[in-house]
Amino acid sequence: MSAQPHRDTITSEEYLAFERQAEERHEFVDGIIYAMSGASRHHVRIASNLIMNLGIQFKGRDCGAYASDLRVKVNETDYVYPDVVAVCGEEQFEDGQFDTLLNPSVIIEVLSKSTQNYDKNKKMALYQNLSTVQDYVLIAQDQYRVEHYQRKSQNQWLLTVLTESQQILQLNSVNVEISVQDIYDRVAMP
Repeated sequence: MSAQPHRDTITSEEYLAFERQAEERHEFVDGIIYAMSGASRHHVRIASNLIMNLGIQFKGRDCGAYASDLRVKVNETDYVYPDVVAVCGEEQFEDGQFDTLLNPSVIIEVLSKSTQNYDKNKKMALYQNLSTVQDYVLIAQDQYRVEHYQRKSQNQWLLTVLTESQQILQLNSVNVEISVQDIYDRVAMP
């Protein structure tokens, strides 16, 4: 998310009308529109690796994985664009536009210097309050570090941190396993 919000507070309906006509993507949090910033090559590569691995494991199953262009409604007033979203079973959308998902099971954010505080704090709180989210994953770009938050109950989350290439990210809510090595495939570490 960009640090430069549009200052005028608007309604959810006004945001959706604006966003569906916009050439660039914007998140809508606490009544304020925020322009989305571009992503680094490593960011895009990590997200692509995740989409590819999820897609392969979803083949023949009633599951879908989506990149950052699918908007998620996290409550009545907030809309965000996660880097990767996965859901199994019937996908629910806000309206007939089919561009705003209501029931993600897995949300993955690839961290950058400009978004990591937002992803680890505000977005995490939003996602944890969305009852369908069972797995929230934060992935660093500059080191092997995958933080996996798995829902155990409404208010309890288990954190698993993966820092070695041979470790496995287990997304039980969608029955998927991805190695840290596969997440970071062709991503040069400093």
